[in-house]
Amino acid sequence: MKTNLAILLSAAALLTGCVVQEPPLVQGPTTARPQPRSVGLPANGAIFQAASYRPMFQDSMPVQVGDTLQVTIQENSSTSQSEQTTDTRTSGLTSNITAGVKIPFLPSGLASGLGGTNFNSSGTANNTGKGNNQVATTFVSSITVTVIDMLANGNLVVSGEKQVRINSDTESIRLSGVVNPRDVSPDRTVSSLKVADARIEQQTKGNNRLYNEPGWLSKIFMSLLPI
Repeated sequence: MKTNLAILLSAAALLTGCVVQEPPLVQGPTTARPQPRSVGLPANGAIFQAASYRPMFQDSMPVQVGDTLQVTIQENSSTSQSEQTTDTRTSGLTSNITAGVKIPFLPSGLASGLGGTNFNSSGTANNTGKGNNQVATTFVSSITVTVIDMLANGNLVVSGEKQVRINSDTESIRLSGVVNPRDVSPDRTVSSLKVADARIEQQTKGNNRLYNEPGWLSKIFMSLLPI
């Protein structure tokens, strides 16, 4: 009995490993530390102090590694697909036996009885199929990302992650992409529609996810028999 139970548990573990987990979309670093500036400040004077210097006119736009900006996620996707197939096939066959023709391998009485006989056959086959598929998704949120690299043309490579835990449910949002500094508004925000090579991922873990997601045994049967 114990041997059979051990075999069943081992088989279940092996089948569970066969269920492929989807890799995350954002696989690179999600933050970066600011790099030290190569240009030094002037030496201290009688009034000027380099440590407390703050320029009166300064552009607050993100221009270097470590700067942050806010991305407003506004993703709307709608897909509609319709397919219809209609097949019709008709076939017919007509043949006759002329009287007086000798048919081999048949008795003379039967052969004479078949003389002048007509054979008719016909068939019709119809096949009709129709399918509709409609998918609509809406993803609205916001996340603050960090500039992790600057390209030669001045574009900013950004990436970031935000995690929110409410009771036992944890929501994670990851985003990475390339931002043109000209698309950043004065309040340091940019729409996700203007992020090139965008990778946006939203994942929820907790009790609500466990109730809505199929169990491991259901995943195994669905992977073996997807239809």
